[in-house]
This record gives sequence, structure tokens and C-alpha cells, in this order.
Amino acid sequence: MALQGAFAEHVRALEAVGARTRLVRLKEDLAGLDGLVIPGGESTTMTMLMQRMGLYDAVRDAVNGGLPALGTCAGMIILADRISDGIEGQRGFGTLDIAVRRNGYGRQLESFESPLQLDGDPEAFPGVFIRAPVVLDAGTTEVIAQHEGRPVGVRQGRAMALAFHPELSGDLRLHRRFLELVRS
Repeated sequence: MALQGAFAEHVRALEAVGARTRLVRLKEDLAGLDGLVIPGGESTTMTMLMQRMGLYDAVRDAVNGGLPALGTCAGMIILADRISDGIEGQRGFGTLDIAVRRNGYGRQLESFESPLQLDGDPEAFPGVFIRAPVVLDAGTTEVIAQHEGRPVGVRQGRAMALAFHPELSGDLRLHRRFLELVRS
């Protein structure tokens, strides 16, 4: 989805792992997609933009209907079932059985990088956190990444969500995992 955030960096990462990409800005752009990345940005602004562009219901229905999705940072918030510290009435798609708190790791000035533990991978992943959400409850999701014992990456069905920005890390492992999810 190319409404806001580091979508160009996601395009580069996905193409580097062999995916064909296209930008989604309109409801018509969803036709024929095999998967969708909902990038970081500002979750309330992104939700309002999706609503104005007539994308909100179409994207929600596609993702909840089984279209593989990767949500990063704000994308995680949008895919969440429960959101705290959002604007009044803010709701996620309910795709993932998680509760998140917006900006849980702090504001812009408190952004940081830290090594993360990925499930099934002994090598640390370079996590880039920018106004990142905190997972308050991972619910029934599979935790796929942790920071200091706290979930920062989850998967449920054909949806993955990360509280951090893998597209800014230079490490393609999580984009590869998403592509495997799309191809499964």
C-alpha cells in the first residue's frame, strides 16, 4: 500500500527477494494481488487516507478473506484486533488477535535500533523501531520475533505483523518469510 510510510523501501526489499511489486493507492489496485504490505507511517492518518480513497473496507475484506498481508509498525496497528491510545473510535481490521498500544516504545526522539530474536533463527535481526507500537497481548498469534522477551513480531494465518521496520534494516530475512507466506 502506497499511501504513506516507507513503501519504496519495501518495494526494493521485496524485489531483491524475487517478488514482483506494484503500488496500491486505489481500490482497483487490489485486483489480482497475491499479497499486500501495509507499511509504517501514522496509523490514524493512514486509516483516514484509506477511508477517503475508498480503500479501507476493500483492504480489510481482502486481508480478512485470506490475502497474505505484512503490516509493519503502523501496519501492525491496522491489522490488530485491539488498539489502546488511539484516537476515539480508532479500530483495526481485527485480522490478528493482538492488543497493541500506539507509540508504546516512545515518540520520534526515542527511536532506536536493537538486535531481535527471530523464531527458528540463531542470528539476531537488526530491529529498527520508530514510534513503534507495543504488543500488550499476543493472544492466539504465533510470536515470530522478540525484543528483550517481549513480542515484536507475530503471525496468524496468512498475516504477519512487525512492530519495527525490516525495510530499513538492510536484512531481507523477514521479507523472504513474507514471500514464502504468499507462495504457500
